[in-house]
Amino acid sequence: MYGCLLQDKLKAVSEELGHQIRVFSREKFAQQPSKLPSADYEEDDEFYELQPADYHNLVSIRKAEKSKMLKTRKMREAELAAQRAKIAKAVMRVRFPDGYILEADFLPSDRIHSLVDLLMKVLARPDLPFYLYTVPPKKRILDTSQDFYTAGFVPGANVHFSYDLPEGSLADDLKSGPFLREEIQSLDGLSLLLKPASQPDDSRMNSPAVQSGVSQSNPAPTANEKPGKPKWLKR
Repeated sequence: MYGCLLQDKLKAVSEELGHQIRVFSREKFAQQPSKLPSADYEEDDEFYELQPADYHNLVSIRKAEKSKMLKTRKMREAELAAQRAKIAKAVMRVRFPDGYILEADFLPSDRIHSLVDLLMKVLARPDLPFYLYTVPPKKRILDTSQDFYTAGFVPGANVHFSYDLPEGSLADDLKSGPFLREEIQSLDGLSLLLKPASQPDDSRMNSPAVQSGVSQSNPAPTANEKPGKPKWLKR
């Protein structure tokens, strides 16, 4: 019964906003299992030793890269279209300075400004200018006309929120939040109480391709596009 009420509440919010969303405080988000190693985790020396399998992987990678250079433009465009067709959604996480996280589902073909439009509906102060950025390094997202796939934001990405205000009393007063509307914040962790849905792998959120942006002619490779790199290159 309680689960049905939660589902109804989340469904009503999704219909109002036009997107499925999930909201987490810093504490609730920490309850989700993470696939990332802890910050203080270190590999032993054996991890960095070149093994025979690593050598063969390197040779295979070089051959694959050489073959890719020889492909015609039409072949590359056809492969790009096939890759895009396989990706069903882009999961975007917006991290706010007060620790809250808004997670929303988009189509890879949706434009970044659709995320901006969603934020205008959930912010406590939609009347104030704001911007989104990625880290590290800090890079402001300026072109919101790009689709999520072209921008490199698939299968998902972390972006950060900031008010675009000059230093002063108003900016200082807003630093502690709240940034989200009260009724949106009340959804904190509700999705964790329902049947777990498949979540994006944290290790693929904000990959190097995401941080720097990816052009349409050079998309982020899929898992099956080329042989795996040797283990000591994966860091």
